[in-house]
Amino acid sequence: MTGEELDVDARAELRALPKDLAGRVARHLVMAGRLAEDDPELAYKHARAARRLASRVGIVREAAGLAAYHAGEWAEALAELRAARRLSAGDDAYLPLMADCERGLGRPERALDLIKSPEAAGLDPMGRVELRIVESGVRRDLGQYDAAVVTLQVPELRDRRLRPWSARLFYAYADALVEAGREGEASDWFARAAAADRDGETDAAERYAELDGLHILDTEEDEEEIQESGGEAEASESLDVPQTEDEDAGESEAEAAPEQPEPGPEIVAATAIEFKPADPESLEPPADEDLPNAPVVFLEPKPTELDSTGLETADTEPVHGPADDEDEGDEEDEGPEDGGPRA
Repeated sequence: MTGEELDVDARAELRALPKDLAGRVARHLVMAGRLAEDDPELAYKHARAARRLASRVGIVREAAGLAAYHAGEWAEALAELRAARRLSAGDDAYLPLMADCERGLGRPERALDLIKSPEAAGLDPMGRVELRIVESGVRRDLGQYDAAVVTLQVPELRDRRLRPWSARLFYAYADALVEAGREGEASDWFARAAAADRDGETDAAERYAELDGLHILDTEEDEEEIQESGGEAEASESLDVPQTEDEDAGESEAEAAPEQPEPGPEIVAATAIEFKPADPESLEPPADEDLPNAPVVFLEPKPTELDSTGLETADTEPVHGPADDEDEGDEEDEGPEDGGPRA
């Protein structure tokens, strides 16, 4: 690592420093960025080291604020982001993080002051959505659960196309619905969030399964277990074990006896869920109270049973999930396909 991994704009801000010092600061900033998710505490240490070397550079104070935020150091993060805002000529992009820091410090009123400030109106769409998510969390902290739901009923929630903020917005809306006691509607929105979350940034799939009482099967682990058990079976078959006369007699008697049908297995409720990529044309929710169905398919029909005669009796009707009827309607429509702060 040389520090050249830093983006061009950040390196341009460091040019005011001596070359050797700029290189040291750049290396600390690169490490702070790489470790932000996996090891936020170590990332915070790198950011503080960069701050000690160049405390008057805006990008350095911004990196220190972001690292402190991910490490849960709310007071430190708020101070660093305020300094970065001053050094960056009043950049308002930090407002959602600053409001969330106020919330983390147990000061919801101050967080609302930042959210309602005139500067918040100048944020880009991503910033506005993030600010709404923070505001919804503040409303929940104040016990205003219905207001938390209404706060997130923004035009971006009804966007027909997936956006960079779609998964987080859907998830925050579902979370607010749970707090408001509307689990049925929340289940649909957790499913939408899972379909939109292609990078696995949220636990929307697990929250959906928890609300619907489902169990998510880990197919990779199952395949590994099958391969291991298959290898053990092959190894046991390859062993030449001599049989005694008693064993030979037992086998001959078993061959002579007619085969008896084994009792049928009990019906076990084993259900797997599969999240299909979201059809962006189907992501438009109706009115605020009529929430959409989730694009989820339930698999695995019920096992067969044996009647008294030993014949199989199968339940020919497959197990359908709540989204099957909706999928049929989607085929008729044939629409086009398309795949921060804490809430």
